[in-house]
Amino acid sequence: QKFVAESKGRDIRALVVGDRVVAAMRRVAQGQEFRSNVHLGAKAEAVDLDPAYVETALRSARILGLRVAGVDMLETKSGPQVIEVNSSPGLQGIETATGINVAGAIIDYVRDQVRFPELDLRERLTVETGQGVAELVVGGQSELVNQNLRELNLREKGIVVLTVDRNGIVVTNPLGSYVVHEGDKLLCFGDLQEIRKLLPPAAPRKRRKKKEST
Repeated sequence: QKFVAESKGRDIRALVVGDRVVAAMRRVAQGQEFRSNVHLGAKAEAVDLDPAYVETALRSARILGLRVAGVDMLETKSGPQVIEVNSSPGLQGIETATGINVAGAIIDYVRDQVRFPELDLRERLTVETGQGVAELVVGGQSELVNQNLRELNLREKGIVVLTVDRNGIVVTNPLGSYVVHEGDKLLCFGDLQEIRKLLPPAAPRKRRKKKEST
């Protein structure tokens, strides 16, 4: 891993519960120790996170499918850099530093899940053979670029666009007037064969030249 000089001896721990960061602290190593673990004597202090750090923590937990996670990040000149995501984070250090009852927040989240559970979208929408959920990344050569969803007649093809992710900003249930741009990520539900047709044709594979025998 590269050395991040401006973060030497310190990092940020963000505690994610569900879809929010419930507490965050900065850990600063003491003396000659470069590791910022609290149990190694690091000083911990509460910190108000910049939105970029909040979003990074939430996305990191989401990518790994974690509902409770401790996301460790370095503070760099170019923004947050994730160094570790803990699936079973310790709570004593962050509760002491912030005064926030993180364990209580986890219990509240679990209780709410019993009453109003979040569903696995891909599992629930895959109801029959050939139907499912897929993410479509719009390339520069795609016929979708600069057209709105209504013009593409996707519903007539049995395709429903659930979300559009543009540079990390997610639009849910986009309207028919939504114009598709290169680089957009469309989360689609419907006929998988029809969804595949929206992909540009794959480039032909180059055949290897046989080596001449000597």
